[in-house]
Amino acid sequence: MRMPLRDRIALAVALPAPLVVALALVPFRTHMTSANLALILVVIVVAVAALGSQTAGVLAALSAAAWFDFFLTRPYQRFTISQGDDITTTLLLLAVGVAVSQLAAHARTLKLVTVTDAAHLARIHETASMVQGGASPYAVVDQVRQQLVEILGLRGCRFEHGTLLGRHPRLEQDGMLTVARAHWDLDKDGWPGEEIELRASVGGRYLGRFMMRPEPGTPPPPLQARLVAVSLADHVGAALDTAGPVLDR
Repeated sequence: MRMPLRDRIALAVALPAPLVVALALVPFRTHMTSANLALILVVIVVAVAALGSQTAGVLAALSAAAWFDFFLTRPYQRFTISQGDDITTTLLLLAVGVAVSQLAAHARTLKLVTVTDAAHLARIHETASMVQGGASPYAVVDQVRQQLVEILGLRGCRFEHGTLLGRHPRLEQDGMLTVARAHWDLDKDGWPGEEIELRASVGGRYLGRFMMRPEPGTPPPPLQARLVAVSLADHVGAALDTAGPVLDR
């Protein structure tokens, strides 16, 4: 089967795109922190992963980490890092890039994600590391539940495993909200006055859902935060799929 055009484009730019951006950042490397420089490269990795396949995202992550080391950390123009913080930042850049690429393989809607907040990046990386390390699904569910409360400013959140009953308002993969299968304008109308469903799935199979209770009268979070929430729920789906059933808690 012929590779889709978007996948071919993503593979074509996966290696050179981070190089071009790293070169463009060279004049600013002494005026910006390593973390901020790395965040800019993460945006490029996310864009490539969202456009194409998991392979393209991983290649972009490897390229970004390599050129971050070569051009943006001391000693410059050498594949050597002299400062411990820069080593940590480089490893985090690589890990986040690979994690986002894995998510993109499950949901092409991540093309809308442009994560530029360090706290959001840390949450995604921490949860991805738990799943990849074989952590208990209970632990992953509990962590993501707490993260959702913080990210979305919720009053409460619980997880349900198994059959998905009822027609609750749903936070979709693109970060939008649907009520009775119709689009709900969050920016105009705010949160609806009932629990909101966020599904945890893998490979198109629903394994459970978070039932979220927004704080009455609070404005809805920005799209970026909602997309991070969707990404975290996808990690829960992966944990449940790997470890087997988890009981309602």
